[in-house]
This record gives sequence, structure tokens and C-alpha cells, in this order.
Amino acid sequence: MKKLVTLILFFIGLVTFSQTDDNPLEVTPTVEKVSDTEYDLIFNILIAEDWHLYSQYNPEDASLPLTITPAEGETGYTLSGKAKESETETEFSDIWGKDEIFFVEEATLTQRIIVSDSTLSKITLNVDAQVCKEYCLPFDEDFSFIVSLDSGEVVQTVAEVDDKSKQLSESLKLDLKNEAMLESSTEGETKKKDSSLFNIFLLGFAGGLLAFLTPCVFPMVPLTVSFFTKRSEKRGKGVAGAILYGVFIMLIYALLSVPFHYLDSLDPEILNNISTNIWLNLIFFVILIFFAGSFFGLYEITLPSSWGNSADGASSKVGGVVGIFFMALTLAIVSFSCTGPILGSLLASSLSSNGGAMQLSAGMTGFGMALALPFALFALFPGWLNTLPRSGSWLNAVKVVLGFLELALAFKFLSNADLVGHWNLLKREVFIGIWAFIAFLMALYLFGFIGKKYGRISVFRMFIGLLALGVAFYFAQGVMKKPIWDQSEVLSGLAPPKFHSIYSQDNKCPLNLNCFKDFDEGLAYAKSVNKPILLDFTGWACVNCRKMEENIWSEPDVYKVLSDDYVLISLYVDDHQRMLPKEEQFDYIRPNGKIKRIRTYGDKWATLQIANFKTASQPFYVSLSPNLEVLNSPEQYTDRDTYYKWLKTGLERFNSGTD
Repeated sequence: MKKLVTLILFFIGLVTFSQTDDNPLEVTPTVEKVSDTEYDLIFNILIAEDWHLYSQYNPEDASLPLTITPAEGETGYTLSGKAKESETETEFSDIWGKDEIFFVEEATLTQRIIVSDSTLSKITLNVDAQVCKEYCLPFDEDFSFIVSLDSGEVVQTVAEVDDKSKQLSESLKLDLKNEAMLESSTEGETKKKDSSLFNIFLLGFAGGLLAFLTPCVFPMVPLTVSFFTKRSEKRGKGVAGAILYGVFIMLIYALLSVPFHYLDSLDPEILNNISTNIWLNLIFFVILIFFAGSFFGLYEITLPSSWGNSADGASSKVGGVVGIFFMALTLAIVSFSCTGPILGSLLASSLSSNGGAMQLSAGMTGFGMALALPFALFALFPGWLNTLPRSGSWLNAVKVVLGFLELALAFKFLSNADLVGHWNLLKREVFIGIWAFIAFLMALYLFGFIGKKYGRISVFRMFIGLLALGVAFYFAQGVMKKPIWDQSEVLSGLAPPKFHSIYSQDNKCPLNLNCFKDFDEGLAYAKSVNKPILLDFTGWACVNCRKMEENIWSEPDVYKVLSDDYVLISLYVDDHQRMLPKEEQFDYIRPNGKIKRIRTYGDKWATLQIANFKTASQPFYVSLSPNLEVLNSPEQYTDRDTYYKWLKTGLERFNSGTD
């Protein structure tokens, strides 16, 4: 749990991470013989600037302390207590609520070793550490050191695996033919990503407009704009200041996404692992439920008031451009009770999508721009202030409606955890029924049947209530075995897949297609029937995978090709609950030298994708012949015509090569 909390703190650090930060610790070990049975192993550690290393004595339930332990299974010696430490520093942590103990710049650790076996010539010690600045680096493996008692030499070990692991690792590297095909889709994929980023930007912009219409932000417009228009006798200077204020607001929100751009440098699969982690999805579920409660007025979520007071005080003292920046920061802090839940939803949704940091940056920039734009516009045209509606009950209604939307989104993350964990609690019809009930409750609130009464209901509120009621009825018929309206276009990627149903299905494959969920089994079948392979890298919690399956694969001509002409192999990269048989588990050495433990089917399929196709995004489709010839450039999330043409091209190349 502490490692999970540390990882979450790593996400929200508002810092950049230079190339030198990859190795913030430089460890130099030496050994000194004290007596025939005692040795001192000395670690001299240099710590990069701005980083700190936690002590062995850091308190429990805080950041992870440094530990020195014998290698597993080694005997003939013991460690004499904890290592002696050089000077440390102590500082109170607001996060953990207690003093933390750590080293800065350098550290020296002296570990006394007592040898009981006179024939012992070398020992191995593991040093596990956590090094942080505004965020922490998660360590996948310990530092391991081999100590020679004869020569007094200490060598840091290089990651090694046994012969079985080497053999199974090699089996993941497919003997692909015509690999040049793998490089030809880069330009097209870049265009698709650019289009996706623009869509995310628009969604973030819409979220910013909603945040602007909340009680925390809307009433501040006249006050803020009046301040800037009156702060100088020259109106132009005041307008320029207001525009700069808006730019700083946008910049502050955009900077929130900066640390995420360095996650891939730690592990190319890390964003996928985050988005499909059961516990993290459950945490997002609980957080969004908590945010919904805030919007419903049950309590208020605020950042510490001292933060806002400090930022406001700095803006008053400094003045000028820097003062305007602190005014923007003050707005971001004091409006957090309304913007925080929306930002939390944006963060959670970005981590659940293939695009991660870039999508988050696009969404945050759109959010900040929408929130800042009104301040600049009203400063340019102050007469517009007279057209603004007065603050009143409608602002609270906006918050409550946002609460219902947060509640619906929360169940999406619970559904992700259910799918990845194979719990079978939130089947498709159950999920849709919950959304229908939430929409119905929203309609009742807008009509005034539940919640606080505010007198006469406006025409606009009545219209939104009727819209919510219509959505409730539309969702409600989705719980039937054969819905009146096909909901694939609207709910694909949001609701669980159609085969995850309370009603009996022919199989657990998309659209009842015949599919294999093991690569070797599918390959053997393709050879036996001499058909090309559609290798489908997918995920239980993959939104775009469901959209492709339910909107593109379901098209009659596409479905016919998939059903009649291809052998479908669907590999779920987030299937981390199904363990591989013991004899198939192994250790895989990544290109950076770190060891990845392959223990689940998800580990295996994600690594197979990375090792052969140098990408970790899903959906990812590869057309192969039974002898592993790449028939076409890989395809990802796309439109119906492009995908159908891609399937037919691969099939034609297969047939021409086998005639």
C-alpha cells in the first residue's frame, strides 16, 4: 500500500525530470576486515542534487526506509543490527503527518557482518532504497552486492536469469518475416493520435466551461475583471494584465501533466499497468464517489487555507507579472472544491486510455483555457458583465448535476476492476441499469422531487430534466436480452463488453466469434487450417478495444472476413489475475537490464507485444501468415473503411503467397 501511495504521489509532482535523474544514486561499496569473524561493509553513496534518500530509521507508515538484507537462502553469517549511518536530516511531512529522516547530497552506511562459517568466501547483500525529490522513483529491483571475504572486493551484481527463463524469454521473440511492414504505419498513426488529442482537448475544454459555471468560480468574474480594469489609469494596461492572468491560469493547469511525460522512461508498460490495476481502479471509484458527495453538498473538499493565503499574500507583495501569476495560483487553489473533482475525473480517464501523458496534457490545457477565457474576454469587453446572470440557486444545480455525472463515471472504474479481476459482479446489463437509475435520479432532482427546493423551476432546468429522463429510459431498455435500440454506438467502451452478460453466450469472445486467447494454440490452429492470423492485442479495460469490436467488427462485411477468413488470437495484456502454470513462469531481462517477472498471462502478452512490435498501446492488430510472415503494417483504432481495407489487403497478400 505504501508503494502504491508513493506511486500516486509521483504522479502529482509538479516538476520536470532531467535525463540525469535516471540514476540519482551513485553507490561505491568497500569492505574492511575487523577480525577473523567480523567485517564492515561500507556504502558511500552520492545523492544527486535536489534528491534525498530515506534512512533505515524512517518511521513506519511513511516513505519506504532503506533496508540491507542477506540474499535469500544464504547462511553462515548474520548482520549485526542495522548499519551505522552518517548524518541525516529530519523534516515534518504534511503527507504522512510525521517527521521523516533522510540523507541529502551524500550518505555513508557501515554494516557489520559476523561470519560463523569459516569456509565462507563470499556473501551477497541486497540494498533496497527509496530516493525522492518532489516525487519518488519506484525501484523494481534491489541493489545487489557480492562481498569477497578473501580479497576484500565488493562487486555490484548484474541482473541474471536461469536457463529456463532465458529459453522462455527467447520464445517470446517471434521469428517474424517481412519485418519492414512493421515500420510503415508511423505516419498514419501520428495523424490518428493528433486527432485523438484534439478530441481530448475539446473534452477538457468542455470540463473547463462546466467548472466556470460553478459557485467557486463564477462569482469571481466581476470582482477579478473589475480589479484589472481599475488597477491602472490606462485601461490597456489593465486589460493586458487580465489577459496575462488568463494565460497563467491555463499554464498552471497544463503544468499539472508534466511529470507524466517521464513515466514511459521508467517502464514502457507503466501507464497500461496503472490503468488496469485493480486496486488503483477501486481507488478511483472511491475518490469519484467522494467527489460526487462534495458536489451533492454533503461536505466540501478544499486545499489547506494556508496555501491560498500564502499565494494571495505573495500576489499583493510582489506585484507586476509575478504578482499576477500568484493571483492565478490563488484562483486555482480557492476554486479547488469545484474544479478538483472535474480534474480528478480527467486524470483518471487519461490514465485509463492509451495516450496517457499526452492526452492528459491536451485535456488539462483545454480545461485551463476554458476556465481562463472568460476572464480575458470580460476584461476586453467589461460591458458584458451586465449580461451575466446573477449568482443564485442555478449555480448549485450545476454542481449537483456534476455530482450525478461523477457518480456515473465512478462505476466505470468499478467496472474496470470487475473485468480485470474476473469478479463477474458488474455484468453489462447491471452496469447499464445503474446508469439508468442515476439518470432517473438526476431527472427527479431537476424536476424538484428530491433535494433542496428553490421555488419555481425554470424552463431550461425543465428541459435538462426531460433530457435526463429520456436518457434514463434509453439506458433502461439496455437491461433486456434484446434491446429495442442498439446501444453499441453510444455505450461501446463505456459499458462492459456484450459477452460479459447476465444472459448465456456462445463463448467469451467478441461478437461470439471463434477466438483463441493463447498465442501458441491459435498459431497451431492457423497452421492446421492454413488461414492467416489476426493478432489482436487487447485489454479487459481498454475503451477503444470495445469501440472497435462493437462498432467496426460488427459491420456485416468486416464480421464476415473475421469469421470466415482469419484465425483470431485475442491476447489480453491486462489479464493479471490469471496465473501462468508454475512451469511457464519466468524472469525476463528488459533491454535496460532490469528484470520483469512473468507470472501472469497479462505479463506474458504485454511483454510479447513490446518485444516484437515496440509498442504498448491497445488495440493493436497484426496480420500474420501461419509461418509468421507480416502481411500488412499493423493497425490500431481506426474507422470502418480503413479497417476493412486493411483486412482485405492482408488476406490478398496471404492468398498470393500461397497460390
